[in-house]
Amino acid sequence: MNITYLGHASLAIEINGTNIIVDPFISANELAKHIDVNSLKADYILITHAHGDHILDVETIAKNTGATIVSNAEIAGYYEAKGFKTHPMNHGGSWMFNFGKVKYVNAIHSSSFPDGTYGGQPGGFVIEADSKNVYIAGDTALTYDMKLISMRNPLDLAILPIGDNFTMDVDDATIAAEFLEVTTVLGYHYDTFGYIKIDHEVAKQKFANKHKELILLPVGNSIEI
Repeated sequence: MNITYLGHASLAIEINGTNIIVDPFISANELAKHIDVNSLKADYILITHAHGDHILDVETIAKNTGATIVSNAEIAGYYEAKGFKTHPMNHGGSWMFNFGKVKYVNAIHSSSFPDGTYGGQPGGFVIEADSKNVYIAGDTALTYDMKLISMRNPLDLAILPIGDNFTMDVDDATIAAEFLEVTTVLGYHYDTFGYIKIDHEVAKQKFANKHKELILLPVGNSIEI
């Protein structure tokens, strides 16, 4: 499983030839200006919630690629009404896709489209594929529900927001990692704009103090698990 950080909370995940884009907010992100949205490959687009900084490039990518949009029922319905292929989900539900199993799990946040349309309840995803388990938290506060994820899915990687103000901060993310029983965390949702800028070295040290690793990838760089 290859995971590329596309900036903010955007990811590209490749699993045995299947390409997944998560929460694409790229074209308006100055930190991701070297990423060409029109060159991205996608068989699926996973959306955690409807905020503009998570759905900005969904329609462009879906038009370019014919990707299936996977999200909660309200978000899926919104895009289905526009003629896109969708797969609706809801909290606690899972589905076996051609690349692996996806479960939609709880997040504590808000969710509405930029045009004011209700975007359902926010969530995260657990992907089980290629003998690996990855948790993508989406935008969320620290929640005790994270303990339930590790009970069902021993994780190889957790992808957690760390920018504070709109989501949990680094300190809460270290607690989340303990709840999730995971030693490696990929941080996201930080540095994009003033409210969520962080000190990278301080953040990494806080994880190291808990005997855990925080990975902060440059935009466009990848890890493989």
